[in-house]
Amino acid sequence: MANKSLAERDQDLIWHPYTQMQNAPAPIPITRGEGIFLIAEDGKKYIDAISSWWVNIHGHAHPYIAKKVSEQLSTLEHVIFAGFTHPGAIELAERLISILPESQRKVFYSDNGSTAVEVALKMCFQYWSNQGKEKTKVLAFNNSYHGDTFGAMAVSARSAFTKPFEKLLFEVEFLDLPNLNNLNELKSQISASASDVSAFIFEPLVQGAGGMQMYEAEYLDELIKHCKNNGILTIADEVMTGFGRTGKLFASDHLSEKADLMCFSKGLTGGTMALGVTTCTSIIYEAFLSDNKLKTLFHGHSFTANPIACAAALASMDILLESETLVNIERITASHQLFNKRISMHPKVKCIRQTGTILALEWATRGETSYFNNLRDNLYNFFLEHGIILRPLGNIIYIMPPYCITDEQLDYIYKKIEEALERF
Repeated sequence: MANKSLAERDQDLIWHPYTQMQNAPAPIPITRGEGIFLIAEDGKKYIDAISSWWVNIHGHAHPYIAKKVSEQLSTLEHVIFAGFTHPGAIELAERLISILPESQRKVFYSDNGSTAVEVALKMCFQYWSNQGKEKTKVLAFNNSYHGDTFGAMAVSARSAFTKPFEKLLFEVEFLDLPNLNNLNELKSQISASASDVSAFIFEPLVQGAGGMQMYEAEYLDELIKHCKNNGILTIADEVMTGFGRTGKLFASDHLSEKADLMCFSKGLTGGTMALGVTTCTSIIYEAFLSDNKLKTLFHGHSFTANPIACAAALASMDILLESETLVNIERITASHQLFNKRISMHPKVKCIRQTGTILALEWATRGETSYFNNLRDNLYNFFLEHGIILRPLGNIIYIMPPYCITDEQLDYIYKKIEEALERF
């Protein structure tokens, strides 16, 4: 072991996510993080332009978050959350509820984005079951992604990723993203299925892993309102879009209609710890209150509301709500808008779209336009060579940086994208 590199030791034992291990190149060993940069074993610095799978909103190894986590470690590292509580969980719930839409009144803790979605789905199914109604169908958008556990997979678009498990997934009716032309058709589709539908789950404004597809708040408002009129619960999956990504604290802040349940993870702790949250209305919570113990929500995780994760989330929220961070979000949004205008007419740009700090560019290509497009590897390696981590979704590249990124660093990324457009 002592004579092997970190990459070799990794390859001896580790199975990586979303990776065909048969022919995968050796992983890049990262030994340190510093603000916008990840620093490899050989000393090379990489701009983390995708916030390490969208979780890191304040930069790596943030000293304030590290301080708060360190303080918590010396006080309380964990406590069972059934029958017990602790100050961090209480304060985090109070602070979350204070900045979420007014409809959200109760907080349920879990471990990550997929489990936050699982909790929301179980709440919806059991909400109806506790009232003697069996409503087990779910509405979701085509091209959606909500996670990799079975419930989250079931409400995600059918794809190569879900194919081996399709016979095991529950019934979901998929809708196209709403626009001016199809809105009435979508409403009719919802009405026709309403009696069997428990919930409508959606990624508000931006579909992440589905290719950073974007759509307008006014049309989503119409669908949420129509679902409510038809007795269908609504779930806003803000695992990716939460905590400033869309230019407001939450994508739901762009909406007039508010969801019954909301799901959070990723930026919740600033990328420091694993933590998931599902919030809901008082009406949903009250449907579980009963002398009948069988109406209990039977769901939990060993690390539910872990005190260290809660400390990281509270520290991250402190930084998020600082005026400097909010100004940075506006600055990144404006910078993306200018680059969008500059590059949109390039002949190799099939489409460019932006919501807040998220910018996505779709490459014009003759090949397959899916996740498996060969262009993806060429682009990925090109940007790595130039010290930028961009992880293309097939022929789509996107920038979703930590809010501490400078204008100069953004300009460097834009410049390399323009160079790549000339090369590939």
